[in-house]
Amino acid sequence: MTAVIYARYSSDNQREESIEGQLRECTAYAEKNGITVIKHYIDRAFSAKTDNRPEFQQMIKDSGKKLFDVVLVWKFDRFARNRFDSANYKMILKKNGVHLISVMEPIAEGSQGILVETLLEGMAEYYSAELSEKVIRGQTENALKGKCTGGTGTIGYKIDDAKFYHLDPLTAPLVLEAFQRYDNGDKMVEIVNSLNDKGVRNMLGGKMTHSSVNTMLKNRRYIGELSFRDIVVPDAIPVIVPKDLFDRVQQRFEQNRIAHGRPAKEDVSYLLTTKLFCGKCGTLMGGESGTSHMGNTYYYYKCGNAKRHGKAHCDLKAIRKEPLERFVVDTAIKVIFSDEIIERLIDLVMEAQQKENTRLPVLKDQLRDTEKRLANLLEAIEQGILTPTTKQRLDELEARKEALNTSILEEELKKPVLTREWMRFWFEKFRKGDMRDMEHQRQIIDTFVNSVYVFDDRVVLNFNFTDDAKTVTREEVLGSSAVDNAPPYNLYPNPILCEKGFGYFYFVQQFAGRGNSP
Repeated sequence: MTAVIYARYSSDNQREESIEGQLRECTAYAEKNGITVIKHYIDRAFSAKTDNRPEFQQMIKDSGKKLFDVVLVWKFDRFARNRFDSANYKMILKKNGVHLISVMEPIAEGSQGILVETLLEGMAEYYSAELSEKVIRGQTENALKGKCTGGTGTIGYKIDDAKFYHLDPLTAPLVLEAFQRYDNGDKMVEIVNSLNDKGVRNMLGGKMTHSSVNTMLKNRRYIGELSFRDIVVPDAIPVIVPKDLFDRVQQRFEQNRIAHGRPAKEDVSYLLTTKLFCGKCGTLMGGESGTSHMGNTYYYYKCGNAKRHGKAHCDLKAIRKEPLERFVVDTAIKVIFSDEIIERLIDLVMEAQQKENTRLPVLKDQLRDTEKRLANLLEAIEQGILTPTTKQRLDELEARKEALNTSILEEELKKPVLTREWMRFWFEKFRKGDMRDMEHQRQIIDTFVNSVYVFDDRVVLNFNFTDDAKTVTREEVLGSSAVDNAPPYNLYPNPILCEKGFGYFYFVQQFAGRGNSP
């Protein structure tokens, strides 16, 4: 079995040794388990919150070349910091026949492992978000004071060491000129070419493009306005563009949009992406929209095979987005959030939590051994047993004790121990959350729903939360008696709940939310 190692540290403030430590732990794991490591992928000073990680992206690309079987990471948070990205890239690796292993977080295979891993990722995301709040508070204070809150900067400004904005005498006049030219009716391509001819570069050092100039002409910083999250501070920084000129430019943008018949882009989230499958051909289903003859826009999920190749390859009808997502969420709440299931889930997480941090027990054993050696040495000194190296040895042990205490504290801060009471609170948050909130719906689906299969007359849901050694397949769905014996919707409105062994639950029900695509 061959493997590659992916290692990452997120900021220049972290020690370079953190990379070496990750490589060392992963290499030791590989040697212990008879795995041959063929390559290292290392991203230095890159956050897992962004996809802009060159080595990570190269690793994902190389996974399709069938060069290795396993990706080893120190911990899952080195791989990704949110569940969507994690699920997306794990699916790519799985499709390429590559398995992801966290050497410090051993997770069981199968549906139990899937759920426990998801819960651990969710809780890691929770702590990451909690930690980021401290950073956000600092950035909010900077915004209120008219200071830079981060990012790549803005053309026309320079930022001093105290993070205050100052006009750039070279580029600020060119920014104003770009606004004036657009206001006077110049074409966008002419403005782009003019800026490039005058040596203006975007904040990443590249040439100006239609997109970068479009963004520049909509940037409210040029009227002195500084914003961060929901904080908007007027007259916070030096003005480059007069407010009346800025408003005329925005008005022209709107007129051009209407003239070209381009409606404002709607931000539509398809919550079941990567989890929804066609029951006929097994292909992933994707989101699409359509407009009726009355001008109403509707959103659907459609079989990917049908979208790409037409009905001749798969004739499964499109299914309405909103009713299906609501159905899945309501069902998850109904099926999973019983007191019995919640206690079972807590047992799994508690068990996984005891296994996941293999480094902390080792550090504590080393600390006990060091303290024992210190006590023996001090006892010898008290008895008058001194050698030329006694002082040196005492200093070494004291330094080692201090270093071990620091390492233990760091480990405990990275992964606080979750109590049963805290986990009950966490699950209760799901059960009593606002079902109208899109983010709450997303969390439920991401955490508990493994797969959804859509047929012409029914929907099959699969939830992972017990001890089965494998996840449900389309073939198992088709072979289930629950699927074959599901009565008509109008005769049996309640769900058919079929437990398969001690593994997962099939949930089968006729679905009344199907609509014809426009």
